[in-house]
Amino acid sequence: MSSTASILSWCSPSLYQSFVGATNKSQKSLNNGKVVLTVVAQKKVKKVRKVILKEDMPDLGKKKGELLKVRAGFYRNFLLPMGKAQLVTPTLLKEMKMEAERIEAEKERVKEEAQQLARILETVGAFKIKRKGGKGKQIFGSVTAQDLVDIIKAQLQRDVDKKIVSLPEIRETGEYVAELKLHPEVIARVRINVYAN
Repeated sequence: MSSTASILSWCSPSLYQSFVGATNKSQKSLNNGKVVLTVVAQKKVKKVRKVILKEDMPDLGKKKGELLKVRAGFYRNFLLPMGKAQLVTPTLLKEMKMEAERIEAEKERVKEEAQQLARILETVGAFKIKRKGGKGKQIFGSVTAQDLVDIIKAQLQRDVDKKIVSLPEIRETGEYVAELKLHPEVIARVRINVYAN
């Protein structure tokens, strides 16, 4: 007992006092003069690491660049050896913030370009498409998204993907409205005038 108390007194006087006070209260003398000391263990601490993912992880449902907390063993045994994550540092956080700002600025620039193109397309008026006529208002064939893309390229010298063009079914002459989804938040409505020759 005295050797334990002396080791604790060397470490910290306050710890020694708390230890001696606790032992005086919890001591039980046995018949042969031995002292029994009860030791109270603290709760196990969860070891968690903050990491940043270097690539998408569909099994976790997380994307590249996300900040998340994972168990130390998972990081040490899986994420680190596979090169899928790295520990968070202040410089890395600063780099992530700068990268996020750059990406946000790029998204804003793309949206602004889409809005400008939408204004140009809407101010042009109606795009005229000529088709071979049939009976009455009928035309041979139909007007497709590719036809509209070709006319936009010929008149405005702008490349537009035909996948973003939404056309109603056009099998007669007349005026129609097509929608071009230039950006998730920007939709341009274009008038099409179909006539027979």
